[in-house]
Amino acid sequence: MDTTDVPLQAEMVELVPNGKHTAALTASTVPSLAGDRFEENQTGVAEMEEFLPHGAEKKQTHFTDFEGKTSFGMSVFNLSNAIMGSGILGLAYAMANTGIILFLFLLTAVALLSSYSIHLLLKSSGIVGIRAYEQLGYRAFGTPGKLAAAIAITLQNIGAMSSYLYIVKSEVPLVIQTFLNLEEKTTDWYMNGNYLVILVSVTIILPLALMKQLGYLGYASGFSLSCMVFFLISVIYKKFQIPCPLPEQEGNITGILNVTTVSTSDYQNGYTVLQAPEQDTCTPSFFTLNSQTAYTIPIMAFAFVCHPEVLPIYTELKDPSKKKMQCISNISIMVMYLMYFLAALFGYLTFYDRVESELLHTYNKVDPFDVLILCVRVAVLTAVTLTVPIVLFPVRRAIQQMLFQGKDFSWIRHIAIAVILLTFINLLVIFAPSILGIFGLIGATSAPCLIFIFPAIFYIRIMPKDKEPLRSTPKILAACFALLGVVFMIMSLSFIIIDWATGGGKSGGSH
Repeated sequence: MDTTDVPLQAEMVELVPNGKHTAALTASTVPSLAGDRFEENQTGVAEMEEFLPHGAEKKQTHFTDFEGKTSFGMSVFNLSNAIMGSGILGLAYAMANTGIILFLFLLTAVALLSSYSIHLLLKSSGIVGIRAYEQLGYRAFGTPGKLAAAIAITLQNIGAMSSYLYIVKSEVPLVIQTFLNLEEKTTDWYMNGNYLVILVSVTIILPLALMKQLGYLGYASGFSLSCMVFFLISVIYKKFQIPCPLPEQEGNITGILNVTTVSTSDYQNGYTVLQAPEQDTCTPSFFTLNSQTAYTIPIMAFAFVCHPEVLPIYTELKDPSKKKMQCISNISIMVMYLMYFLAALFGYLTFYDRVESELLHTYNKVDPFDVLILCVRVAVLTAVTLTVPIVLFPVRRAIQQMLFQGKDFSWIRHIAIAVILLTFINLLVIFAPSILGIFGLIGATSAPCLIFIFPAIFYIRIMPKDKEPLRSTPKILAACFALLGVVFMIMSLSFIIIDWATGGGKSGGSH
């Protein structure tokens, strides 16, 4: 294949879903290709230098000839890190609105389909030698394809940042309440999540977002994954500590429970148990359909998006091959599949139908002063706060590429884009009634594009007809896969819009 047909590999640092950018994927290790055929690659050099600095040497070679240095095990960690995100916090709520069996079926389906779409991406990249998701779009459909991919990835990242800041809005007041030893939440400004998310954005996130380099990148990514593992372990542990029905909590007794006289035998793990009016309060549901079920697949899709990171990790892999990279993808997806299912299962079996759309927030119903949950909250808050600037950098770069192509680096533009993005995301978080809306909307729009639609149509377009005719089995399967994505997007959006119109999505938390 003529190298003049291959777009430059390092044109734009990949936009990272779920708030993760693999630390090993530095621009200094990204090879460039000779004979690039479009001028845009010569622009925005200073802005490119701002995120991850390039090495002085720029070797011109095909990316499959590049000698990667990342081991198999580290590649599994990197891709798992790219998959893992805030979506894990909403899966217990999804299980509460589908039942255990239906949830397991849907989660398995989304995981298998994600693996198949990675297979399509790897085959497409093997044909044209491209390591950037949006560049596959350019090769398949020209500038419109590239813009469509960039917009979808940007929306996914905006959704990730919004979910992270919503966690800040939701959890910081609870942490302050615990430290101040307050029995009930007060009306003071420092207990208002809207004020606190703005304060965190201005004092911590914005200064980090204005940096030209993110030196803490690798540490933040690894720390985020560690925090989610800590969260999972805590969820499993608390399942065996919290009795059902929920224990009595002074000043915070939920209205649906009736307080009754209890004897000493009505104490479990040191908690005073309340008598629930319904006998099935602590009985798990195996199959459930209601208005909130429509959010389940979008939440799962949001949680499994990692596809823009697959090709860069493939580039960095030592002794790369499509079979080896597919194996890495399968292992990573399987590990995240198990973590997601365990977090959802034990979170659901702790609170049953009373689980909220953000699982961590639900533990406040039991004991606001629980030390373990406090530690989990602080760890998760630190992780998401440090991750927001990491996600903002590639979004800003995409905006530069789309709107200010050919312009020299400008500090004014650099700062203005960061301020506008953070302002928009803060407004979205402040006025969003729950994190469920963020999971649902992004999971029903950008996620199906990145997982289902784009990999399939890129594959159909890029794969030469002499190798695979249009009516060949692989291309027919890819076409069905894209159609499935379109149907999923339309149905999910329709149900979510109907739910919002009827007011069902406004509570989005407790039953």
